[in-house]
Amino acid sequence: MLMKSLALAALAATLAIGTASAQENYPTQPITIVVPFTAGGPTDTVTRLVAQSMSADLGQQVLVQNVGGAGGTLGAGQVAKAKPDGYTLLLHHIGMSTSPTLYRQLAFDPVKDFSPIGLVTAVPMTIVGRKDFEPNTMEELVAYLKANGADTTYANAGIGSASHLCGMLLQEAVGVQFVTVPYQGAAPMMTDLLGGQVDMMCDQTTNTTNQIKAKEIKAYAVTTPERLASLPDLPTTKEGGLPKLDVAIWHALYGPAGMDPAVVAKLEASLKKALKDETVVRRFAELGTTPVAENEATPDALRQQLASQIELWRPIIQAAGQYAN
Repeated sequence: MLMKSLALAALAATLAIGTASAQENYPTQPITIVVPFTAGGPTDTVTRLVAQSMSADLGQQVLVQNVGGAGGTLGAGQVAKAKPDGYTLLLHHIGMSTSPTLYRQLAFDPVKDFSPIGLVTAVPMTIVGRKDFEPNTMEELVAYLKANGADTTYANAGIGSASHLCGMLLQEAVGVQFVTVPYQGAAPMMTDLLGGQVDMMCDQTTNTTNQIKAKEIKAYAVTTPERLASLPDLPTTKEGGLPKLDVAIWHALYGPAGMDPAVVAKLEASLKKALKDETVVRRFAELGTTPVAENEATPDALRQQLASQIELWRPIIQAAGQYAN
């Protein structure tokens, strides 16, 4: 009995040493960050910039995998079920806080099924229209929508997307329901706006800044209290007569629930370095956004943000009555 007990103790000690060593040496293989949207969209752009910097810091490739569909819930659900070893992560946006209300049969719990790592950035939204859309200013757009909103086509990247959420707020602010045209991602939505197949949309600066600067689309306003340095001539929604339309799309990094705290801490440190990387900071600025402050790129800050945003969006979505299932 004594020999058996000693053997079991030795085995436990060996396993503990092996586990500790694995955690200390993490990562020993490539890491995958799942983006729950199609390639070429705003969340994909943010993720690839951060992943490239984290790859250099961690000494392993940080790959990006696009798993689009169902407003980001397919990709998020995949990560929720993944092994919590730090090699499968999720970079998702504000949709993590809206999905519990939008989806009545959600396959995961955004709070319980993930290990928060840290916030990444909060991207402003821009209200834009096709190049030959009749209104030329935000004031003209508001007047046009009040008179013709029921015949105006509004594109979004699907239920739960940033463009869908902004559209709900815009309809509420103007008091008119538009003809909503959902797409399978932000890239095809932008393609049709450029081609004049839809009238307008509201999307993140990471997906609209280049087209606005090239004057390929009309820009009406940015949905933040202050103008953007990257688009200084673009007025705010407040200046355009919609002071309550104030929203930025925050992004954050998660892993599956149950991750070892040491691995989470290593990823948190790498994320913080990435958000200080000169290339990341510069590219973010060119796209109209900035990295979060260092004290926001933490598990605690993300945990608090997610909980508060779930409560913030619940009544807004319920009032709009727009559910995915």
